[in-house]
Amino acid sequence: MPPVICYHTAPPNEKVLMALACGVDFGTSNSTVGWLPGSSLQPGASSLLALEDGKATLPSVVFFNADDEQVSYGRAALADYLEGYEGRLMRSLKSLLGTSLIDGQTEVAGRALPFKALLAQFIGEVKRRAERQAGRSFDSAVFGRPVYFIDDDADADRRAQDTLEEVARSVGFRDISFQYEPIAAAFDYESSIDREELVLIADIGGGTSDFSLVRLGPRRAGRVERRDDILATGGVHIGGTDFDKYLSLASVMPLLGYGSTMQSGAAIPSSYYFNLATWHTINQAYTRKSIAQLSDLVRDAAEPAKLVRLQDLIDERAGHWLAIQVEAAKIGLSASPAVSMELDRLAPGESLLVTRAQFEGAIAQMVDSVGATVTRLFSEAGVEPDAIDTVFFTGGSSGVSLLRERIAALVPGARKVEGDLFGSIGAGLALDALRKFG
Repeated sequence: MPPVICYHTAPPNEKVLMALACGVDFGTSNSTVGWLPGSSLQPGASSLLALEDGKATLPSVVFFNADDEQVSYGRAALADYLEGYEGRLMRSLKSLLGTSLIDGQTEVAGRALPFKALLAQFIGEVKRRAERQAGRSFDSAVFGRPVYFIDDDADADRRAQDTLEEVARSVGFRDISFQYEPIAAAFDYESSIDREELVLIADIGGGTSDFSLVRLGPRRAGRVERRDDILATGGVHIGGTDFDKYLSLASVMPLLGYGSTMQSGAAIPSSYYFNLATWHTINQAYTRKSIAQLSDLVRDAAEPAKLVRLQDLIDERAGHWLAIQVEAAKIGLSASPAVSMELDRLAPGESLLVTRAQFEGAIAQMVDSVGATVTRLFSEAGVEPDAIDTVFFTGGSSGVSLLRERIAALVPGARKVEGDLFGSIGAGLALDALRKFG
């Protein structure tokens, strides 16, 4: 399909060729939309549309404000929640895809809200904001997707993509294509190089760690069909939200009774702590059944004060607040050997020192799994590690020191390049959208 001629922020009477389609990176933690307002594939031509307050990223968060019956998104949603408004915060929506939860529903303001409708609400908002910023409508899009939504389950993986496509169509996208997220990041990196390279793309996002081995270069960049340039793709369902979860379990949750016992010696059920440590299941800790069961546990706990803290946290619906503190600590540990986590909502003046060593111990097994995934990728491609020219890091969780060091150690001779951690995929999807839709 040829590009159409239309007008967009150009001087009077000047015609501009604009891409028909956009690229949508619906992420576990953040979402972006890429669009090429011109038809050029030259370096710098790709652009990300501002989705919130002039920023390209929109955190994948929805807050249903019960006080004024309004819905907010992104940073505004987090601000409303932290301001103390009554309501329901939902985050890591992408993690629902491919799970049994996606066909279920949750309660919002006393009404049942299907999870598919929740995803449609957020993706529809992303579409509206992108269209407002671009000054045009988007009927066609290339959506990013992880190499595997679900590990070792091809049927669940296919259902996850089908569900995402169904949701995208329900909000007005008619023509939809999909691209692996690390391949999209590869396209973005390719727009900046002037020679051919064999590149390992390491995309460490909020929900998955995805990898691709790709041959890239200026002479390959304009091809619509790139299958022969992709030597191998692989991934594992491990990402930033998993690191948050296990840091929380190793550091904060013991203050609330995780790992403690009943007076009889039986272990306190771990489900409360796992739900509170996992972004997309936090609200399950607030059910009437869960609260009633916790009240029974408090009476028989060997350390009841810790369980009372847990009760207070749940009564205040402060699970997301706690998860935000843990996430901030994780980010801080990428630059510092230790950080102090301020926990004043647990008790006035309460704080907790968390060390990088403690964090790395909590995630060591997951980092091993990620390293094994990269090693398998080389084997499947029939490529020796010393043949890799460049490792291109993208995704917000690629800043985790232990993980980056593990991947870099597998290809010691390769150049290490950091892309736009939150924008490379969206920018690459915009390039792919231009190639596929014109």
